[in-house]
Amino acid sequence: MTACVAARLNILVSGGTGSGKTTLLNILSGAIPEGERIVTIEDAAELDLHQIHRIRLETKPPDADGSGEISIRHLVKNSLRMRPNRIIVGEVRGGEALDMLQAMNTGHDGSLTTVHANTPRDAVSRLETLVLLSGFDLPLKAAGFNLPPELFGADMVTINSGKKRR
Repeated sequence: MTACVAARLNILVSGGTGSGKTTLLNILSGAIPEGERIVTIEDAAELDLHQIHRIRLETKPPDADGSGEISIRHLVKNSLRMRPNRIIVGEVRGGEALDMLQAMNTGHDGSLTTVHANTPRDAVSRLETLVLLSGFDLPLKAAGFNLPPELFGADMVTINSGKKRR
């Protein structure tokens, strides 16, 4: 798996709640070379990267009056302006999936993220659903989906933790 990180393959880690997705993401991130600029995006800081060129971004819930929210989607879009070599999103669970996939396919090779899904096939289906939540009126075929999981993104590796929460 560390060879996939070194080869700058995009990696999607899938699994159920408590299956070790974030732990695996932490381990994989340790294989990122020291000189690369990394942006991490999370709801709550769980990733523990030791590289010196890293930027940690966290979401912010809305204020009492409903303003001031900073979402993962907002952070993914803004991270692109920071010239990262890699983007690591702790977990995609909404419309930010589209932005993350676009980043992975437009020069941010070697990016990593997680998604809740029990099998690699379920992970692709989940991504399709999350892309539809992005607010764009895209049919699945136009969005580039509706492909068998083994053909989904020639440079994306889908790793399933293989465990379910007990």
